[in-house]
Order: sequence, then C-alpha cells, then structure tokens
Amino acid sequence: MGDIHYLKGDATVPQAKGKKIIAHVCNDIGRWGKGFVMAVTARWSGPEAEYRSWHQRGDGFALGAIQLVRVEPWIWVANLIAQRGTKAGSNGPPIRYDAVESCLKQLAVRARDLGASVHMPRIGCGLAGGNWEEIEPIVQRTLIAAAVPVHVYDYANTGKTT
Repeated sequence: MGDIHYLKGDATVPQAKGKKIIAHVCNDIGRWGKGFVMAVTARWSGPEAEYRSWHQRGDGFALGAIQLVRVEPWIWVANLIAQRGTKAGSNGPPIRYDAVESCLKQLAVRARDLGASVHMPRIGCGLAGGNWEEIEPIVQRTLIAAAVPVHVYDYANTGKTT
C-alpha cells in the first residue's frame, strides 16, 4: 500500500504524469460559489455547469454521489457530494464523513478503471468544516487501499498579484 503524497501548490495544476482526477467536495443543495470551486471555475467552466445541471435534473444528485467531468484530454474533475448544505447548525459542520467515504470508494473504482491518479486539496476541511484527522484515514482506506496514487495539495500563495 502506498502513501498520500503531500505537496505545496495548486490542486488545479496537478503535478504528475498520465491521467489525473481532481477531487473536491460539493454541497447537496446546488450552490457553487465559494472556496476551492472558485479555483476550479477559474480554470474550467465544465465542472460548475455539469454540477448545476445535475442538481437541476436530480438524477442521483445526493449525499455520497460523484460526478466526473472531463476538462482536458488527461484531466477530470470529480464533484463529490459530501456536504449537507453550506452552514454549520445543530448537526455540526456541513461535512458528512460517511458521504466522503462513499464518494471516495466510488472514486477509487473510477480512478482504477481510468488508470488515473487523484489530486485534491484537503477536501472537506475548508468551508465544509471537517477535520483532516478524520478525512485522512478515509482517504487511506478507500483510495490508498485500492492502490490509487493520491496527491494532497496545500495551496502555496506565491505572493504574485494579477
């Protein structure tokens, strides 16, 4: 079994050869507009458009579901529905660890079928309010256990302005 590879950089610019899947957590209410999704949208319009269309159609759009969107010949974006709503409430933060696990199990199968590595920020730990100490073991027992190479990116701000 391999290890998670931790890198400094931008998860929307995967640092590997071959086929790559960029994974990120989405909410279950069809909202797209804050957090890592903004970096995804800045690079490609397809993942947002497909997510919104999927939500509108409702076909399988639910916690624990995934959607793969091809954005370049060798790159896909995986929209993982693992966040209940967008705000913390009486049930705690929006992240749903069981949904993360379900999503990553499915992603492991898809990544293996494609022969792709998986690239992600520390999913579920930003606006979703999750803890990496809980998500990392889920990554280990789903993706790593399935022999899928995993790269986790901590964004390194270069200080450049546009």
